[in-house]
Amino acid sequence: MTDSPQGPASPHELVLSLRGVSKRFGAVSALTDIDLDVHAGEVVALVGDNGAGKSTLVKILAGVHPPSEGTITFRSKNVTFDNPSAALTLGIATVFQDLALCENLNVVANIFLGRELNPLQLDEVSMEIRSWKLLKELSARIPSVREVVASLSGGQRQTVAIARSLLLDPKLILLDEPTAALGVAQTAEVLDLIERVRARGLGVVMISHNMEDVRAVADRIVVLRLGRNNGVFLPDATNAELVGAITGASNNSVSRRVERRQPQGTSTQERQQP
Repeated sequence: MTDSPQGPASPHELVLSLRGVSKRFGAVSALTDIDLDVHAGEVVALVGDNGAGKSTLVKILAGVHPPSEGTITFRSKNVTFDNPSAALTLGIATVFQDLALCENLNVVANIFLGRELNPLQLDEVSMEIRSWKLLKELSARIPSVREVVASLSGGQRQTVAIARSLLLDPKLILLDEPTAALGVAQTAEVLDLIERVRARGLGVVMISHNMEDVRAVADRIVVLRLGRNNGVFLPDATNAELVGAITGASNNSVSRRVERRQPQGTSTQERQQP
């Protein structure tokens, strides 16, 4: 593993760059020649169908799987990760879909789980103060840091998981389906949270199947299809464009619906002309 670059990321700094990253599991090729850039203060959404390679890519960045080929550059230095702890120490934090929270422990214990201050004689006061500070910076709606996680809502649990990921002052956060299985209000809470993380100057990679959530917070949308790059879009891309890139079919139910809504006798090209 390469030593961690020191100091905060400068605005719009290229935090992460992948070039030609591939991953094979025996005869199965999960990723092939992936390129990806993430800048400081930017949310990059990673979208694609099931089996497109999104989770594999995140696990490579999290240090779970080593790439078979390609280079990973983090803050202008080529890096390799021997394990998830190495990626976290370097400055890459990951919040997986299951959140990995202990429901029988309170918020403070979950934020500092495995990284307790003075573990032989816990400094609970300092841990509580640090937890409140992190949650306040995220404008979190959590009644008490002594609340047991089992009593929190889905959005509040996601907040605790993200606060824990910020404990070591990372430069990049990976979010795997952060709004999955959440209600409308809780989803809005998590999307606001992602915007506040971006405002701190962190790079964010967000996996999501919800195009509306992606459009709400993403600066760029990177599409993977069958383990390969299949386009980079801005948030104002149409559903037809995104679905076409995700599925590889320009003629799909979304594009047909768009065609049906056009005035009769007006082609798509004519409609796009000024």
